[in-house]
Amino acid sequence: MGALLSLSGVDVTLVARGPHLQAMRKNGLKIIAGGEAKTAYPKCTDNPVEAGRQDYVIITLKAPSVPKVLDAMQPLLGERTSVVTTANGIPWWYFYGLKGHWENHRLKSVDPDNRQWEEIGPERVIGCVVYPACEISEPGVIRHIEGNRFTLGEPGGEKSERCIQLSKALISAGFKSPVRSEIRNEIWVKLWGNLCFNPISVLTHATLDVIATEPGTRAMAKSMMLEAQAIGEKLGVRFGVDMERRIEGAAAVGAHKTSMLQDLEAGRTMEIDAMLGAVKELGELVGVATPVIDLVLALVRQRARVAGCY
Repeated sequence: MGALLSLSGVDVTLVARGPHLQAMRKNGLKIIAGGEAKTAYPKCTDNPVEAGRQDYVIITLKAPSVPKVLDAMQPLLGERTSVVTTANGIPWWYFYGLKGHWENHRLKSVDPDNRQWEEIGPERVIGCVVYPACEISEPGVIRHIEGNRFTLGEPGGEKSERCIQLSKALISAGFKSPVRSEIRNEIWVKLWGNLCFNPISVLTHATLDVIATEPGTRAMAKSMMLEAQAIGEKLGVRFGVDMERRIEGAAAVGAHKTSMLQDLEAGRTMEIDAMLGAVKELGELVGVATPVIDLVLALVRQRARVAGCY
């Protein structure tokens, strides 16, 4: 996203760290897609103070990493700054602006100390569901496998000017970027696959094509998806995609390692609580049992602890 926005003329600053930052400063940021390579040269820093206040802050860290950068992020945030959240799973702001019994309810599994709610502020948030599948081939080099859609939406459902302007920028950069009035539906459709394919990949080390087609793992994925669907529907979510079609879509990605499996192999903290812990918490909230999700959650947490990734 940062590379293509920069190439389209948007003033982009990438906040990065370590070898990735060093490589981008030296050689730019290279995107390899379909055998073609493009290189962008956005501003890069490890110090948000150098970037200053922004119109949009797009947080592309995985959910467990966000609380660690809240203090460092503050120089980026002005009174009119919008914060775009892209992490997989259930976001910390999920109940903000959601009319009904649970409006403004806070989720302990993803924001246990309410720090994100208080230090980012849910009123700043634009929801974003990320569909591109990518891998870091080496520092400063991103391999784009498939997908080009970033779906946007306000927690309250309005089609705001800030959403529309960001959508236009993303479209000009070559992405699909619809603005949806029901962003939670989009969150659940992506989560529907992530909550099963990701942990199953960690437990089996299988790629998406195998998980989605091997009868045993496909059946386990369907069981987890059925439990999640029951929870989502209790919360008013509409699943606009057929379950079998969602599974076939994952199979079509091919021999791709899920982000969670990539994290395990790299020794990074995995998004277990945002993808699974939050679903379990929501199930308890609305009175839906999640026996298969609970079992897989227990196993993947143990696997992560053994690997030092939790």
